[in-house]
Amino acid sequence: MQSATALTAPPAPASNPRRNLWILNSWRDLILYVGTPLLLIPLFGLAQTRWNAQDIYIFVGAFGATGHHLPGMIRAYGDRALFERFRWRFIFAPIFLVAVCASFYVWDLKAIILVLFFWGVWHGMMQTYGFCRIYDAKTGTFAKLNRHLDFAVCALWFATGVFLSSDRMGETLGVFYASGGPFIQPWLLHAAQQVLLALAVIGTILFLVNFVRMWSSNARPNPVKLALLATSIAFWWYCNNWVANILAGIALFEVFHDVQYLSLVWVYNRNRVEKDRSIGGFMRFVFRRSGSLIGLYIGLVFAYGSFAYLNSQLQLDHVKRILTGVVAASGLLHFYYDGFIWKVRESSTRVSLGLNAAGADVSPGRADHGWLVHGLKWAAGFVLPVGLLCLWQLHGSISSVDRWARVVTDVPENARHRMSYALALQEANRNQDALEQFRAVVAAEPANADAHYQIGQLLKDDRKFDPALSEYAKAIALQPNNSEFHFRYGETLQRVGRTDESTAEIATAARLARKIAGPHLAYGDLLLADGQLDQAKTEYLTALRAKPDLGVAYAKLGDVYLQQGQTSQAIVQYEQALRVEPNNAAAAESLRRAKEDDRFTRHLR
Repeated sequence: MQSATALTAPPAPASNPRRNLWILNSWRDLILYVGTPLLLIPLFGLAQTRWNAQDIYIFVGAFGATGHHLPGMIRAYGDRALFERFRWRFIFAPIFLVAVCASFYVWDLKAIILVLFFWGVWHGMMQTYGFCRIYDAKTGTFAKLNRHLDFAVCALWFATGVFLSSDRMGETLGVFYASGGPFIQPWLLHAAQQVLLALAVIGTILFLVNFVRMWSSNARPNPVKLALLATSIAFWWYCNNWVANILAGIALFEVFHDVQYLSLVWVYNRNRVEKDRSIGGFMRFVFRRSGSLIGLYIGLVFAYGSFAYLNSQLQLDHVKRILTGVVAASGLLHFYYDGFIWKVRESSTRVSLGLNAAGADVSPGRADHGWLVHGLKWAAGFVLPVGLLCLWQLHGSISSVDRWARVVTDVPENARHRMSYALALQEANRNQDALEQFRAVVAAEPANADAHYQIGQLLKDDRKFDPALSEYAKAIALQPNNSEFHFRYGETLQRVGRTDESTAEIATAARLARKIAGPHLAYGDLLLADGQLDQAKTEYLTALRAKPDLGVAYAKLGDVYLQQGQTSQAIVQYEQALRVEPNNAAAAESLRRAKEDDRFTRHLR
C-alpha cells in the first residue's frame, strides 16, 4: 500500500518583526532628541532681538543648567534601592564637593572653573553617546565595535569643537594661565588641533564604513542614531564656532542638552514608578502618569534653578562667592551621579527606558568597582589636577596683562580676547600699548562699538579731541542706545566748545540711563546753570536713586534748594553730602554759607 503523504501548506517565509526605532515615537523623538536644534536656532534668534546674550546666558545658566540637576537628585535620594546601593557616595560626595567648591570660590582659586568646564564638556558628550546606545538597544544592536566607534566619534568631535573654537580655547587658556599654568607654545596648540581634527575625520570614516557594512548585512543599525549624531555634533560645532557671541552659543547648546535630559528622565522615572512598587513618597507623586504633573516637574526644575539666578543678582561679594561654590558643587554632583545612575548596560535601566533587557553586550554585573578603584579615579581625575593647579596659582600667579598676552599669542585671531588684553593694558596705564591693541580689534572687527569707544577714551585723555569725537561717533552709530557712549561724547563736545551739541548728547545719555548716576548728574548741572531748577532737581534725585551715596548729588540738590530760597532744605542736603563724603570741601563751604544766610534771615525777622 502506497503511503499517503499529508498535504500541508508550505511554511510562510520567516519575517523579522517590525522594529521600533524610536524611544517615544517618531515626531516626539524628532522634536525632543534629534531635530531640536532646528527649532532652537530660530527661537534664539527671536530671543536676541529682545534680550542681550549676557542676559540669555544668565537665565539659561540658572534655570536650565542648574535647574536640570534636580531630576537626577530626586532619583538619587528618592529611589530607595539606588540610595541603598550607593549610600556612601550619596552621603559623602555632597559634603566633600560643597566644602571644596565654596572654599575655592572664596579664595578665588581658578582650578575649580577648569574642572567644571572639562567635566561639563565630557558630560554633554556622554549624553549624546548615551542616546546612541539607547537607539542601538532599540534595534538589538550590541556589538562592541559599534560602542567603541560611537564613543570615538562623540569624544573626538566634541573635543575638536572646543579645541578649534578660538573663543572657547581662549577662555580656557585664560583660566589655565590665571591658575599659574605654564605657557603653551602656539605651535604645540596648533599641532594638537590638527591631530585632533585628523583623528575625528578618521574616526568618522571608520564609523561610516562600519555603518554601511552592518546595513548591508542582517544586523542593521538604527538609522535614527546616525541622524542624532549628525544633528548633535553639527549643533555643538555651530554653538562653539559659528555663533557670533559665545555666551549665546553656550546657552543655545545648554537648552538642547536640557530638553533631551529632562524629557528622557521624565520617561525613565515614570516607567520606574509604574514598574517598581517599592518606590513611594515624593518620587511616586511627581512621576505619576498625569499630564498636569509635567507642569509641576518643570516648575520644580525652575524653582531649583532660581537659587542660581538669585545668586547671580547678589551684590554681597563674600556671600556671592560661597553661594557660587554651592552652585558649582551642584553641577559637579550632577556630572558625577549621572556617570553611574543611568547606565544603559544595566538591565533595570533598559527596562525603565522601555528597551529589551536581554541581549546586551555587557551584563549588568556590579557597577560599583570597589572603594579602592573608585578612590583612585577621583584622585586621578579630580584631586591631582585640582591640587596641582592650586599650587601653580599660589606660587606662580601672573598679572592680568601677562595672562591675556599669552592668550593672544596662542589665539591671535580672536578679537574678543585681544579686547581683554587691551583693557588689561589700559588698566595698567600702558595707554599706547592699549591703543595699539584696540586698533587691532577694530581692524579685525570694524563693527566693535566698545573698541571704538575705548579708542575715543584714550584719545580724549591724550587731548586729541577731534579724533576722539570721530571714534565716539562711530561707537554711537553702532550702538545708538548706549548711554555711556552719548555721555562721553557729550563731555568731549563740551571740551571743544560745541555747547548745544553737548547738551543734546548729555540729555540723550540721561534719558537712556537707568541705573547710572553720571549722566543724570551732568545733565542736572547743565539745567542748573540754565536756571531750570525743577528739572535739575529731578535729575539729581534720579542720580541719587541710582547711587544713594553720591555726595556731590546731595550738594547740588542743596544748591537748587538754596536758589529756590529754601535754605533749611539746602542745609539738610549739604549735611547729608558731608555724611556720605566727609572730605567734600565744596559741600562744607556751601553748608557754612547756607547757615550764615539762614542766621541772617532769622535776624532780619
